[in-house]
Amino acid sequence: MRLPKAVRDLTENFEKLPGIGPKTAQRLTFYLLHVPQNQLESFAASLGKLKSGTLLCSVCKNVDEKDPCSICSDPSRDSGRIMVVEQPLDLLALERSGKYKGVYHVLHGAINPLENIGPDEIFIKALIGRISGNQLSRSAKIFELILATNPTMEGEATAMYIKKQIIEIGNGTSHIKITRLGVGVPTGADLEYVDDVTLKYAIEGRREF
Repeated sequence: MRLPKAVRDLTENFEKLPGIGPKTAQRLTFYLLHVPQNQLESFAASLGKLKSGTLLCSVCKNVDEKDPCSICSDPSRDSGRIMVVEQPLDLLALERSGKYKGVYHVLHGAINPLENIGPDEIFIKALIGRISGNQLSRSAKIFELILATNPTMEGEATAMYIKKQIIEIGNGTSHIKITRLGVGVPTGADLEYVDDVTLKYAIEGRREF
C-alpha cells in the first residue's frame, strides 16, 4: 500500500527531528490525522510563528521575545558573573534551581569534531568578545566565568577551549576566576535532565577550573 503524499511528507519531516525514528514519525502523523481541524490549524500556526516570534539575545544568545533578553536586562542580576551553558534548555534548568542570580551565555552546542562542530560553529567568539570588551570598558567588570557545559567529552573539550581563550586574553594569566560546576552532576549527564536539587548543589559546589 502506498501512503498519500501528504502523509509521507509529514512523516519524513518528523523523522528529521532529534530522537524521532520512522515508527514514531508515522504514529505522530496518523495521530494528527485524527485531530480536529481547528486544533491542527492552531498547531500549524504555532510552528509558523516559532521563528518569527523569537530572537536571539544580542548579549547572551538566549532565546527570548526581546533584545536584550529578560535576564540581561534585569538590573537585579549580577552582571559580573557569567554562567556558560550549551543550550537554552540548560539555562531554563538552572533558573528553576533558584540558586543562581548572575547572567548567562548560551553557546548553542559544544565542540564535537565527529559532527564537524568546531569553535566557529557555536557562540564562543561572541563570549570572548563579550569578555574582552567588558574588561576594556568602564562598566562593572566580569569577575567570574562559570563553565556549565555538560559533563561529557564534548562539554569538557568546550570548557577547556574556552578556558584557554580566556587565559590568552589575560596574556597568559586569567584575570577572571574560572569555575566549573561542582559535585552532583553525574558524568555523561545533560543539564536539562538533572533535577533541581542536584543543580542547586552543583552551583554551590562549583570549583576552580
